[in-house]
Amino acid sequence: MANAAAVGPAAPWRIGVDVGGTFTDMVLRDAAGASWVYKVPSVASDPSQGVLRALAAAAADHGLEMPALLRDCQLFVHGSTVATNTILERKGARVALLTSQGFRDSLEVRRGIRENMWDHRAPFPEVLVPRYLRFPVAGRIDRDGRELAPLAAADIAAAARAMPTDDVEAVAVALINSYRNPVHEEQAAASLAAEWDGRWVSLSSRISPIMGEYERTSTAVVNAYIAPKVVSYLQQLNGHLREQGLARPILLLQSNGGAVSVDQVAERPVNLVLSGPAAGVGALNLYRRGVGSDQLIAMEIGGTSCDVTLMTDGQVAVSDELIIDGYHLATPSVEIHTVGAGGGTIARVDEDGLLHVGPHGAGAEPGPACYGLGGEEPTITDAQMVLGRLRPGPYAGGSVTLDGALAHGAVEERIAGPLGIAVEAAAAGIIRLIEQNLLHAVERISLQRGHDPRRFTLVAAGGAGPMHAATVARALGCRRAYVPRQAGAFCALGMLHSDLRQDYLEMFFADLDAAEGDDLAAGFRRLAERAGAALAAEGFEGPAARIERELDLRYRGQLWSIRVALPAGEFDASAARRAFEAEHQRQYGHIQPDGTIEITALRVTGLGLIDWAEPLPPTAMTKTPQPIERRRVYIDATAGWQETPVYRGRDLRPGFAAAGPLLVEEQTTTLFIGPADRLTVDDGDNFMIDIAAGEARDEP
Repeated sequence: MANAAAVGPAAPWRIGVDVGGTFTDMVLRDAAGASWVYKVPSVASDPSQGVLRALAAAAADHGLEMPALLRDCQLFVHGSTVATNTILERKGARVALLTSQGFRDSLEVRRGIRENMWDHRAPFPEVLVPRYLRFPVAGRIDRDGRELAPLAAADIAAAARAMPTDDVEAVAVALINSYRNPVHEEQAAASLAAEWDGRWVSLSSRISPIMGEYERTSTAVVNAYIAPKVVSYLQQLNGHLREQGLARPILLLQSNGGAVSVDQVAERPVNLVLSGPAAGVGALNLYRRGVGSDQLIAMEIGGTSCDVTLMTDGQVAVSDELIIDGYHLATPSVEIHTVGAGGGTIARVDEDGLLHVGPHGAGAEPGPACYGLGGEEPTITDAQMVLGRLRPGPYAGGSVTLDGALAHGAVEERIAGPLGIAVEAAAAGIIRLIEQNLLHAVERISLQRGHDPRRFTLVAAGGAGPMHAATVARALGCRRAYVPRQAGAFCALGMLHSDLRQDYLEMFFADLDAAEGDDLAAGFRRLAERAGAALAAEGFEGPAARIERELDLRYRGQLWSIRVALPAGEFDASAARRAFEAEHQRQYGHIQPDGTIEITALRVTGLGLIDWAEPLPPTAMTKTPQPIERRRVYIDATAGWQETPVYRGRDLRPGFAAAGPLLVEEQTTTLFIGPADRLTVDDGDNFMIDIAAGEARDEP
């Protein structure tokens, strides 16, 4: 499926592969800046099959054997849902936990509060380590890192003897105050190595060296839970591709939006739980020049979910708080809000006659009813087909074929019939409800974090995102929506524009104004040395390596801290105070003038800078494109059904402009442009939609 050049790729090239719940997307970008996109169905039982099928499609497309394709690959970046699905499907390892005496039940007690104080009935998620596999160990480190009592090696030996009987596959070690002094956890690991023949041991002091006993323990346990499956999968895939000719090890996209090698992530696979969606950061960095703004909201909608990411002033926030299916993780991750709203999201009518859309999806198998693979439940894709917005026939390079009759039948039987309404009204209701869910998802990461969405451009991506771009943007009050031409491979493309990244943290407690500069400098130096060594091991040194510093700051008495970036050079407490107060004002609407500000942690980020190949200049438009057909399409409740022009995406080049309503059928997606909206193709060969005024909020 070539989309940039009529000739074969110019070596060396780069490959990004994103394994999603429905499709596996691959982008091949060559040395000249040309790119090709491939889309194949994912294989839930073995995600590597989707990767290999995409590679096989690329090799066949260019008349190459697999070894030749891989041999000339300079950079191979992989994002995968394996870590997330291992948690969601409860298919991880049997884990034992070594914990300090008196803390055996902290994993089950959790924080002692409910996330939603009004919901008293929802059960907590299953504890990943049953109580009989939680082993208390004597010994104590105090809050300042001093040893109060030595570690009891006999307790570890006794626990190790009990493990084989219970088929324990992995062990998490989380001892009190190990974030201040990891000596007891290191001793425990050494004792385990002598007493237990297992391979997988996760130390909380290495995985997540933070204050917060529950969060640190939970993160170490989840890391141990997923490690055998995730690391084995990655090592096997890496080994297979290397045997086939890949010159360099594959890189994995981490939750923090940066890449890392298989060897370096093997100890901390928990850092991969947002692998895939986090690649949206790289894609936003690629497209923000074309948009002409550093204020962007990405709405990436695939087959199973919608991932929303906000970029302000060219930066995407990174947090240490992440909840996956009820499990708390303290690991650096891009702030992404995910909802079950994709092309394969299922619509249903409950026993009370109410219409629901999501969160469950049809997945790749059987998929939406219109795929003809055995699916019977109506989905968003089926509703779009009923409304005439999708064309029956081959889709995603012919990997599936859309059948309008099957879509119509599913919506009629499961939605229209039970509700006693016309099938078209049922389909329109499904779309209206899913777009309301999408609106709330964007508001969650914008309005609820103190950002006015009217100041942002909505970047619609994923195979399904451009279908909803104009409607959601109008409801938000956005003036523009931007659709990359390769929207259906948004994350795979973003992987090729993601720097390597390693995050390091050290707890540090002091008043901001009284902190000793030498102590701060020494702490940052220790972290920078670790970051520099990790980057050098990946081949990034000198100008290709960059070190960034941050402080965690809070007012005295506050529970949560705010990250503040520090400029290079000597530490300036007054500048740090100003930055903290500006962010506190934005988030909370107030500050404490002359209030005491505390430092709680030092952070260092090491970046290995990937050089970008400029894309090929787009082909000039030589004649005015004409619609390939006019199709009867349902527009909205006001406009109803209209004969709507449908354009072939590859015919539209920079300089093209047209008013809606209209449809554009691209290689990996379809754009739906509403009435009075205006579509143009920019100089970067991507689509800009100027949004007509509608049901938007008052102007700021």
